[in-house]
Amino acid sequence: MQTEKVVNHIVNWLKDYATNAGVNGFVVGVSGGIDSAVTSTLCAKTGLNVLCVEMPIHQAESHVTRAQEHMAQLKERFENVDDTRTDLTPVFEEFKTEVFFDGDQATIDMALANTRARLRMATLYYYAGLYKLLVAGTGNKVEDFGVGFYTKYGDGGVDLSPIADLVKSEVYKIGEFLQVPESIMKAAPSDGLFGDARSDEDQIGASYPELEWAMKMDDEGKTAKDFSDREQEVFKIYKRFNSANKHKMIPIPICEIPANFK
Repeated sequence: MQTEKVVNHIVNWLKDYATNAGVNGFVVGVSGGIDSAVTSTLCAKTGLNVLCVEMPIHQAESHVTRAQEHMAQLKERFENVDDTRTDLTPVFEEFKTEVFFDGDQATIDMALANTRARLRMATLYYYAGLYKLLVAGTGNKVEDFGVGFYTKYGDGGVDLSPIADLVKSEVYKIGEFLQVPESIMKAAPSDGLFGDARSDEDQIGASYPELEWAMKMDDEGKTAKDFSDREQEVFKIYKRFNSANKHKMIPIPICEIPANFK
């Protein structure tokens, strides 16, 4: 990958889109992970206003520390960057007092995890409206179009996606080029939706390099029977997530009314 050319292309794309939209810049949710660090840095390089928002909800301390380190570094490097912290923990706890819990614990935990993501989305759009900014998405290609590892109308609710055509390994290469803090570069990827330090690999059952491989094999028309042992297991994991989350990757179904009914 021609990293510098890719970076310049994304930065110019972001700047052109924002200028044509008549907005002042971008708002980015910063989690302490590589994707949000790269996205916010790319936005900062446009020279337009960038607001980085930290939105903890019972967050693991390691996530908070990395997010704060990144935002401090970004503000030192770019005069157009500002940051704010919106603690959504009390909002989340109040939400829990107003809903009922039904079903097994795993189902409840997942519903609440997705609620966290949706509270963060609403917060980003609040600031976007306040300062006339675009919400920049932080999803990469494997998450957005491979396994669908994001929350619909949560971290999937954005105005534009600058790194969604890059697989995770490419995001890391750009992160290194952009001088993202070493603590973030070395940290295990995590969505941070469960209030602990569990990684994406813990939840999915496969690493991002494995998922990238499976995505490539699927694009080439391979099937599970073409592989054995760990490769077959990884391919099956990829296909299971891809199938289950397909509804996130396609347009919302519209019930079209026959013309003679109108």
